[in-house]
Amino acid sequence: MNIGFDAKRAFCNSRGLGCYSRDVIRILSEYFPDNRYLLYTPKIKGTIEVPYNESCCEVKSPTGIYSFGLMSALWRTRGICSDVRQDGIDLYHGLSHELPYGIEKTGVRTVVTMHDLIFYKNPELFPWFDRYSFRKKYLHGVCSADRIIAISEETKKDLIDCLGVKEERIDVVYQGYSTVFRQPVTEEQMHRVKAQYNLPDRFMLIVCAIERRKNHELILRAMRNSEIDIPLVVGGNPSEYKDKLMEMIQTYHLENKVYFIGHVATEDLPALYKLADLFVYPSLFEGFGRPILESLVMGTPVITSKGSCFRETGGDSARYVSCDDADELADAILSIQRDDELRKSMIEKGYQHVSNFSDEVIADNLMKTYNKVM
Repeated sequence: MNIGFDAKRAFCNSRGLGCYSRDVIRILSEYFPDNRYLLYTPKIKGTIEVPYNESCCEVKSPTGIYSFGLMSALWRTRGICSDVRQDGIDLYHGLSHELPYGIEKTGVRTVVTMHDLIFYKNPELFPWFDRYSFRKKYLHGVCSADRIIAISEETKKDLIDCLGVKEERIDVVYQGYSTVFRQPVTEEQMHRVKAQYNLPDRFMLIVCAIERRKNHELILRAMRNSEIDIPLVVGGNPSEYKDKLMEMIQTYHLENKVYFIGHVATEDLPALYKLADLFVYPSLFEGFGRPILESLVMGTPVITSKGSCFRETGGDSARYVSCDDADELADAILSIQRDDELRKSMIEKGYQHVSNFSDEVIADNLMKTYNKVM
């Protein structure tokens, strides 16, 4: 089978959509190398490594007029259709919510992955133009696709409730986690990461974009509890939301208990998780919550939010709290700090739970979806 991917996010996005795209390409090219995979991307960001089986994968970029400036974006959304047809693609997979306009006229079968409908559930978090743009792209994606992949049961439910997608058109295929989390973490790596990011000896951790939806402020409110003596390490790229957090830190006199360490390189994440006493992730809403899975893989207990997709990702191993109840979060933090048996139980359950997200399981489920449309 000749399979084409919208690989822009794989080559240009270091966050969740990029991680998902890179994993799908890597997993399928490893487990099903008899297929031919064409990775369509308008550009390549040299700082992002995309692992794949070179014997069956080929990167395709725009040529001619589409290779100049903003025309490359038009190639991805429309012009790519002629390339897909000429390249003999049997199935095209839009990995991040969208499909090219006009691909339904090419005769090529299509699959689209839908990650979340956050802009529907929490519209106040997005400017009006983003909401308009997302709605247009998402609707075209789900209406044009022969089959839809949802990355969680929560996303599947939202597709049905918010966009009116028929349930029988949707397959739930969970995400996995990067190969960097499958390698043993050495003491040398942990010492290097601790020194490089100037980490305290003990800390709780949150790693994600520093934006309102991630709900960092709940952790700060919980830290007003005088019994919580463990500092917080915050990893991730900042936004204007950080200004609000800095004001809260000053108001609550937490200046010496919160460490902002900025962007964390992917190769440093396993050691960072392993150094942490616990991972706290009180996000308001996610499509999957990949950092939860990464933390469980590294043996770090997780506290996250009730509702949304979080129980799907964390299973019985995580502790769940209301995303607006600082006292409940404070109690959860203290209970894990003080109860070694609880901590050990959470870690062991986490190891058992992550087996549901193996590369082999994901590869098989992806191929089952592809076979349904061919």
